[in-house]
Amino acid sequence: MAVGVFDSGLGGLTVLEAVSRRLPEVAFVYYGDNAHAPYGVRTADDIFALTCAGVERLWAEGCDLVILACNTASAAALKRMQETWLPKDKRVLGVFVPMIEALTERKWGDNSPPREVEVKHVALFATPATVASRAFQRELAFRAIGVDVEAQPCGGVVDAIEAGDEILAEALVKSHVEALKRRMPQPEAAILGCTHYPFMQDAFQQALGPGVKVYSQANLVASSLDDYLRRHPDMIGAGRVSKFLTTGDPGSVSVHATQFLRHPVRFDAA
Repeated sequence: MAVGVFDSGLGGLTVLEAVSRRLPEVAFVYYGDNAHAPYGVRTADDIFALTCAGVERLWAEGCDLVILACNTASAAALKRMQETWLPKDKRVLGVFVPMIEALTERKWGDNSPPREVEVKHVALFATPATVASRAFQRELAFRAIGVDVEAQPCGGVVDAIEAGDEILAEALVKSHVEALKRRMPQPEAAILGCTHYPFMQDAFQQALGPGVKVYSQANLVASSLDDYLRRHPDMIGAGRVSKFLTTGDPGSVSVHATQFLRHPVRFDAA
């Protein structure tokens, strides 16, 4: 009973922690493409090719269902994968859906016309590639009207997290929040649109102030996956062993992962 969790690096560990707590009986295989991180500065074709390669590696581990715990891959590659590449017996799900559901308070299958929602001013913090794709705004527009989204590309934050430099990451978060607030002085909610960013959630909240509700994806994705597997139990793959795989240096990646998660994590070479 294995499910794959894919990310460009360490960020998807925030999702893995949440889904593992929610579904302790399921084995999860994590694949971090640390050798090619960050994805946020790559072209759409590069992101597509790297994501497909990672997903295929997870299939080899017995994971018929793979969660793209990477907003950049979800924004730049998922739709193309589902329409042109994915075999009929496999599933790849992204991380945008649970966030849109939470913000609009409606299920993904609700195809009624867009309607007004309570939150009107939303700050989106994401990688340059996610911001450029406008995928979040596009999906939100299908379901909600009257929502002003101000997107801030957060260059450098993923690199700092991958390098284990918390001080630099915190400084960059503060700088990016200040830049966004010059354009949207009073956001009501903030979306951390990269699975690396929950490592810095306290820094985002402090910079934004206590009056801004910060949406982080991990728990929302966990709840959504639980619901999906109840409805599609056949998509739990044949794998039985939980493991961590990386395209980077396993020793270095293990050290940085342990630093951020505050408990030992051991990666093997993918």
